[in-house]
Amino acid sequence: MSLLKIASVPPATVEPQASVLEAVETMAEHGVGAVAVVEKGELRGIFTERDVMLRVVLRSRHPKDTRVGEVMTAPVETIVDESGEDDALVHMVERHVRHLPVVDASGSLTGMLSIRNLLEHRVDELARELHALDQYLSND
Repeated sequence: MSLLKIASVPPATVEPQASVLEAVETMAEHGVGAVAVVEKGELRGIFTERDVMLRVVLRSRHPKDTRVGEVMTAPVETIVDESGEDDALVHMVERHVRHLPVVDASGSLTGMLSIRNLLEHRVDELARELHALDQYLSND
């Protein structure tokens, strides 16, 4: 199954020249904790809530005056859309990331996978399996 079925598609994006305030407004508008930083159609980095905390607030930088390109995480970890859910989860846990841009085989950004997306999908799958098992045992 393609990760795009559980990722945010299309992903929320900003350009490197956007202010941190604009990026945070975009995150709030989309209800997400990270935005892909894209310039001329190419993924340049990722800007997350953690970046706001560690690279803006902790360093007393002003959100209106700070450009996303100055404080984004780059290079960015990505995952190919045809990767499995298990691969994505292992990647996220091992690399200590909560958001992974999803790219196609040519490296083009296609979505944004969050640990929340992944875990909610897993919980839904387990609930369906439990229900099916319960039905099976009830019919016995």
